[in-house]
Amino acid sequence: MDTLDFLDFGPVPLRARHDGWTAAAQRDFILRLARGAGIGEAARHLGFSRQSAYALRRRRGAEGFAAAWDSAVALGRNMAAAERRERGFAYGAETLLVPRFYRGRLIGFVQRDDNRSAMRALRSIDRMLDRRTGENCRS
Repeated sequence: MDTLDFLDFGPVPLRARHDGWTAAAQRDFILRLARGAGIGEAARHLGFSRQSAYALRRRRGAEGFAAAWDSAVALGRNMAAAERRERGFAYGAETLLVPRFYRGRLIGFVQRDDNRSAMRALRSIDRMLDRRTGENCRS
């Protein structure tokens, strides 16, 4: 089973609304959960409440959505655990997988560089140097 197989779920059948949980919004919500966002954070980013996400999960016909939700949360937790284990060892540019959509359907991912960890490492090195130079000046 591929890691991203959970993205092949059937969206919850709903009436069409311009401000509702569209199929694209449901997939984006699942992707955000897989990236490690919390339920409230993922829903808020899409303009929905946490309660509406849970209500969508409880609807009839939402079995695929609920299974994708559970898989995405598990993947997000596993990624967060792996990141915690590697924290402190990875200095440099990391890559992010950014989802690409075409006409509301996920067509793939694009890799983008993320330099936050490199900047974090440089700031910690600067703080260490500041402490050492401050100690040397006092001696």
